[in-house]
Amino acid sequence: MPLEEKPKIRVLHIITRLIIGGAQQNTILSALGLKQTGDYDLTILSGPQTGPEGSLIKKASSACTLHILKELRRNINPFYDLIAFVKLIWFIQKGKFDIIHTHSSKAGILGRWAAKCAGTKIIVHTIHGWGHNTFQGPIKRSLYINLERLTLAITDKLIGVSKINIENGLACGIGKANDYELIRSGIDLKRFKNPKKTQAQICKQLTIDMPIPVIGTVTRLSAQKAPLDFIQSCAIISKNRPHVRFVIVGDGPLREKAEELVSQLGLKDRLIFTGLRSDVPELMSIFSVFALSSLWEGLPRVLPQAMALKLPIVATDIDGNSEAIINQQNGLLVPPGDYRTMADSIISLLDNPQKAKAMGEDGFSRIEEFSVEKMVNQIDSLYRELMSCGK
Repeated sequence: MPLEEKPKIRVLHIITRLIIGGAQQNTILSALGLKQTGDYDLTILSGPQTGPEGSLIKKASSACTLHILKELRRNINPFYDLIAFVKLIWFIQKGKFDIIHTHSSKAGILGRWAAKCAGTKIIVHTIHGWGHNTFQGPIKRSLYINLERLTLAITDKLIGVSKINIENGLACGIGKANDYELIRSGIDLKRFKNPKKTQAQICKQLTIDMPIPVIGTVTRLSAQKAPLDFIQSCAIISKNRPHVRFVIVGDGPLREKAEELVSQLGLKDRLIFTGLRSDVPELMSIFSVFALSSLWEGLPRVLPQAMALKLPIVATDIDGNSEAIINQQNGLLVPPGDYRTMADSIISLLDNPQKAKAMGEDGFSRIEEFSVEKMVNQIDSLYRELMSCGK
């Protein structure tokens, strides 16, 4: 007589929007990895908004069951937020989910309270970077902190993608150390270790003559990522090293301003905007130095990606950046907003190729910490631990 099939663990991931970004890729890879264990029934629920950053809706739908809730939007709107909240409760009750796992600030608050009202036993939230930051006014920042404190009371575990995220939460009075679990955001290392095109093919495609040094970044063109600071750095480098070329991979709401600044600084013939691309590992493989000018981050997945390609890195000394980058070992850290120091640091690596190569090798030796397999195993273990506790 055949054994009765063990029921699968039903998990719902809730995220505000499925743009091309770290939190979204983390969510999809987590769902896909857990699904492949055979023990989980995975669903992702997202709002409909995408934008110039691009969409991961198609990718999410191929990974697992996807539900779009049209009222779940990024900006605060009491009318739509109330409707989204009520519909979330209904959807969760109907789905009879064992675990609700939320991502991003808006979905994190609405999703967790909806899960509580729906009677879900296990509620988990991943911090991909807090909704509050030092660039906000005191009232807005205080509101976000207090909402997180209040919502922690119904949360079984907070997942931090970096130690600094956890430390920042504790410093703001959001819970205690045992409320958090460190699970770094995983990437598909095999894809970045083995680009599908040669450097010569990519350089020809971008009309860059080899072996000209290339300084590149892969980023969302938004205020958080400070792409204008990167461009200002490029202008300084260009004056000192006129043979260097620059590449920006990505798109976003600041694309027009970024292009205007490039024109003003006389960089049109030296800086290439690729827009959104699916061949990011191939594009990154031609970089001599990888740069990231963000003002705040969780733990940007692009840094381990650069490390997998053995690239020396110059990044701002913020949040998760300083956790992936050990200053003077696998890269250089510079103050956020200080594009002059960023430019000087990049020039120093161009002038010292042995040091740059050593930093790339050092970064490569650390990347297993950021593998998608490790992330999925840790999430799986956490889910099972919470279920075994009778949550």
